[in-house]
Amino acid sequence: MKTGDKTDPNLVALIDSLKAASREKGAGVWRDIALRLERSSKNWAEVNLSRLERYANEGDIIVVPGKVLGAGSINKKLTVAAYKFSDSAAKKIEEAGGRKLTIPELVRESPSGRDIRIMG
Repeated sequence: MKTGDKTDPNLVALIDSLKAASREKGAGVWRDIALRLERSSKNWAEVNLSRLERYANEGDIIVVPGKVLGAGSINKKLTVAAYKFSDSAAKKIEEAGGRKLTIPELVRESPSGRDIRIMG
């Protein structure tokens, strides 16, 4: 699927900027995320907090190329970046002492893509 198939201009701009960041910084993680977001939204990742609690370590930086859902609980301080967050997931992440970011915010904070894990 090509970016031209997407109709949301914000999503198209995000995909283009991720590919540009990948080329400029030599960070393949951004291209991987861009390619996942180019897929049909029916095939995007949907990650519950219980999955983050189970598989992420304290202090990890996690990217979800899709949506983070609020099912389950989280007790770890994580930095989580995603395209979308449910209201309950955003609230629970912040209550646990973690941070929620948009994907462009994470690209600005960590352009090299080091120590970033993709989940979903």
